[in-house]
Amino acid sequence: MSLNLLNDGQQALQKQQYSEAVALLANFCQNYEDRQSPFYIQGLIALARAYRGNGQQEKAIALTQTLVKHSNTEIRDWAQSFLCMVSKDTITNRQEDNSPQFYQIAGRGNQTGIRLMMPKIADSLKFASGFTIILLLGMVLSLCLGLFFIVDNKNPGLGLIISIAVTLVFNGVTFFLSPLIMDFTQQWLYKTRWVNLAEIKRQSPEAAEVILRICRERQLSHPRLGIIDDQNPTAFTYGSFPSNARVVVSQGLFTYLDDDEIAAVYAHELGHIVHWDFAIMTLGATLVQITYLIYLFARKLGNGGDGDNKLEYAVKLASVAAYIFYVIGTYLMLYLSRTREYYADHFAAEMTGNPNGLSRALIKIAYGITEEYSKNPEPSQLMQGTRALGICDAKAAASAGTVYRITSDSQRLGKVFIWDLFNPWAKLTELNSTHPLTGKRIQALCTYAEQMGIDSQFNIASIIKEGNKLNKNKLLKTFFLELIIGNSHIIGGLLGFIIGMIMINNTKNTVLLFSFLTFGFGSGLILKTIFIYPDFQKSPDSDMFTLMCDPYSSPVRGKPVRLKGKLIGRGDAGYAFGSDLKLQDRTGMIFIRYASRFGAIGNFLFGTTQVKNLIDNSVGSVGWFRRGVSPWLDLIELSTGKKTVNSYPRFGSLVTGSIIIIIGLILPLIFH
Repeated sequence: MSLNLLNDGQQALQKQQYSEAVALLANFCQNYEDRQSPFYIQGLIALARAYRGNGQQEKAIALTQTLVKHSNTEIRDWAQSFLCMVSKDTITNRQEDNSPQFYQIAGRGNQTGIRLMMPKIADSLKFASGFTIILLLGMVLSLCLGLFFIVDNKNPGLGLIISIAVTLVFNGVTFFLSPLIMDFTQQWLYKTRWVNLAEIKRQSPEAAEVILRICRERQLSHPRLGIIDDQNPTAFTYGSFPSNARVVVSQGLFTYLDDDEIAAVYAHELGHIVHWDFAIMTLGATLVQITYLIYLFARKLGNGGDGDNKLEYAVKLASVAAYIFYVIGTYLMLYLSRTREYYADHFAAEMTGNPNGLSRALIKIAYGITEEYSKNPEPSQLMQGTRALGICDAKAAASAGTVYRITSDSQRLGKVFIWDLFNPWAKLTELNSTHPLTGKRIQALCTYAEQMGIDSQFNIASIIKEGNKLNKNKLLKTFFLELIIGNSHIIGGLLGFIIGMIMINNTKNTVLLFSFLTFGFGSGLILKTIFIYPDFQKSPDSDMFTLMCDPYSSPVRGKPVRLKGKLIGRGDAGYAFGSDLKLQDRTGMIFIRYASRFGAIGNFLFGTTQVKNLIDNSVGSVGWFRRGVSPWLDLIELSTGKKTVNSYPRFGSLVTGSIIIIIGLILPLIFH
């Protein structure tokens, strides 16, 4: 039966019925038991040829790679020759691809390895690393000393020491084993295949040369190189020491980027290895974990109820301090992560002499991610799973990727970066990100080009000049107004608490404290909801390009708009019942957030019963556009022509606020 599959597959291959040949030959190779038989080798060779004919170049390459090291010389020679043919196919396909290209390609420096000054946009790497680690160590030490001084019982102190020791040992073991653990997860989740430098050279000759040169000049061991057969372009590095580092890229990187841009990305990843980034980040993360461990320990100890009010109060105070230190530590780690991205970019610019290549790479990676989002109904688990590791934040890719999709003019592309560089919300939202905003990275790379005496890919001076024309008073006033009203429920609660405390002093009625607190919180919540969801009845028609070029956009107060496009999939990676959607219009893509009146249960039911039928439909939508690190649309109405879907993002907050106000009003009546 198996040999019949082989014969039928070979006949289909001769007739150029490639899809049928792939199915037959793959079945034969999977089920034929004698892997040393000549028939099995014939099946592998025929399957590789069928993959090539069927346009599945990546699978043809992966299969042929297994034959390159075969003991038979003739088979090895065939494999090498076939790889060259498939390589030419890949290059031809890339050249014939309709992907946009920059109108003008800025040049590169004549030398590599030159010294470049870091711009003021990034702090010193040594300062950032030292400041973060020392501050975290100080937090841990002060918390430990504080607990030892306020806790008389020896057992709790011993428990804390044991807990910290276990944490240190666990993180130490994890640190040393992390490359092996990551190798396993990479293979399991993403089917990473490990390749030699010759494979990288076949797809990007300059990248291979850069890897060799940097390793030679910096006396680095050659990192283990991996490729993930996924068209979402990304690259990341991991390991415990430079000697066992791994550099993994996706096949999409070779699809969307040109040779010099791929080389710049590899240089960026090697920069992380040279700077020992994974070791420093692991140490910092361990210290943050310890602060959280101390918080849990102190909170549990404070709730022990041993009768000593002073001790209990002191321990609770320590738990609050520990949690504050934990939050501060988390943001310090994000700050350190962003700084290290700047320095990896700086290293790549120095070692390749091509900062413009990395600038283009960042834009094309964003474009590739956006394109792959539009092609696949389900979000990429690779991009979600490696978001913190990747060369750029996949969620933030929509901004630059959307604009590059419709124009490759650097001047028009630069307009999207004005928000990154001048909007106050950009600075605030970036605090929650592991990566700097793309506009800021482009700005830094442009300064390196200027230092080299070459034209920059983006006229950053023109972008800054246009940004300086913005109404700064409007930006600042709007920012502070949104910041205040966006937190009006908290402010209202605090004001209510203060008024309640004053009323207690005058009336001795403690119920008034809770009454004013709830009334203030509920009123503030309703005020916030009305403010961030303005009137949408006269929402203007718009598109993604226009919205992304608006420097006054905000993540708080939504902008009512109407968008027309096609629903291309769900917005939640790996969640088959997600209620969020992806909308593709003629200029770009945006995530749409649906909100049911029945909360999470309603969202789940919508995701299970309606979303699947909506995908691939052309729709008109009304909602509030917001922009943070990534843009999104809070949906009000979605219409396919035959069906209308209503969303209620304001409903929950308005109902909750009203109920809280009513509780605040009736409390004095009940307990007077």
